[in-house]
Amino acid sequence: MDFQNEIISWYQINKRNLPWRSTKDAYVIWLSEIILQQTRVEQGLPYFNKFLEAYPTVGDFASASETQVLKLWQGLGYYSRGRNMLFTAQQVNDLYDGVFPVQYNELIKLKGVGEYTAAAISSFSSGEIKAVLDGNVFRVLSRYFGVNHPINSSIGKKEFSALAQSLIEGQDASVYNQAIMEFGALQCKPKSPVCGLCPVQSGCYAYQHNQVNQLPVKLKKLIKRNRYFNYFICVEEGRILLNHRGAGDIWQHLYDFPMIETEQEDNLFEAGLVNKVKHKFGANVVIKPIMKVKHLLTHQTIFAEFFGLENYILNFNHDSTFKWVDLSELEELPQPKMITDFLNFYLTK
Repeated sequence: MDFQNEIISWYQINKRNLPWRSTKDAYVIWLSEIILQQTRVEQGLPYFNKFLEAYPTVGDFASASETQVLKLWQGLGYYSRGRNMLFTAQQVNDLYDGVFPVQYNELIKLKGVGEYTAAAISSFSSGEIKAVLDGNVFRVLSRYFGVNHPINSSIGKKEFSALAQSLIEGQDASVYNQAIMEFGALQCKPKSPVCGLCPVQSGCYAYQHNQVNQLPVKLKKLIKRNRYFNYFICVEEGRILLNHRGAGDIWQHLYDFPMIETEQEDNLFEAGLVNKVKHKFGANVVIKPIMKVKHLLTHQTIFAEFFGLENYILNFNHDSTFKWVDLSELEELPQPKMITDFLNFYLTK
């Protein structure tokens, strides 16, 4: 039995029962694919269910506000995906009369839809012969066929793309694509793959040459950037002061607190930083440390320190992004997970 048939046979026995596998609806498949980017199925499934319940059709999604979408998205990270989804839903509603496209050449035109996502949606919804290439597929192909070009290099991407497309020819594209992705997720895992019970073990280059832990090859990641956020908490009469973040940085259009960013982890009470606080909140402001938090993002590490303020003065002409919010309204506003975690601690202590 050849590689493809072995993978499909394995899939028919071992596949997980996931809700988007029982539909050909391109909108539902798109929803699942975008939510599961950079996200484990276990984490993404509740979000998928929430979004599908809130927006059962692409037209429903298109009529949502950005605040509503970001609030539903809260905790998933990569918030640009949520904003892109809203733009795409509106795009489909306007340009395709609310009918989600199913062909690769149309899907690739949509915002936030790359080559992998377009191949997945088109093959799952219409059976188009387009091979998917995600992290799971790269890993399976690299190990089985012994491809040692880096998966994130130009030459590697070309080689893997050609190989993947050659394997899907003549197959049921929907079944084969889902099978090889599931095989990578459950059997040919990044760490501790189940080689002893692998149905394609005998033909696997990595297993036969003791290179399972060396493949796939990936070029080294960029060094993470460290950032230092000093947050200031103002609470009075059942209200809290929030900052609405703008474009051009992380957490675009989410809410956090008034903040001063520094180049390093400064001692607040050294002259430089404390003078900035007094300039922003008045010379007689009283500053009380609350807690420190370390928050990991893909390309950045945030070192945040939270301070409570008393006897402050606010000039909203200078800080137009600040707004008072009733504590009862906090749950309706999208926030970075780090801010939500802080609020859960601070408001219940």
